Amino acid sequence: VHLEESGGGSVQAGGSLRLSCVAYGYAYSSYCMGWFRQAPGKEREGVATFDSDGNTNYAEPVKGRFTISQDNAKDTLYLHMNSLKPEDTAKYYCAADYRCTWYPSEYNTWGQGTQVTVSS
Repeated sequence: VHLEESGGGSVQAGGSLRLSCVAYGYAYSSYCMGWFRQAPGKEREGVATFDSDGNTNYAEPVKGRFTISQDNAKDTLYLHMNSLKPEDTAKYYCAADYRCTWYPSEYNTWGQGTQVTVSS
């Protein structure tokens, strides 16, 4: 059972990226799926969550700019990021657990991360 992210890259401020997270080995639609990020020298923080009922939540810094979605047929979670800012620069991780929280320590399954760099 593991998660694999992709889609990171380098963009200029105002640009867009779409991150993907493929779940291998389990029916992730039964879990809470979350996107987290960690910038150098900072703690890992929650970005967005998608629970098993289809409810979504967003951290304040990304509200209105990022959208979390999933494609059950492809076992894939997405993070659509628009109007990117330099402060969005971080390594982005997807994670899965039975319930949604903003606390990384409560998630049991993590991907390896994908780097997003936004230049001004």
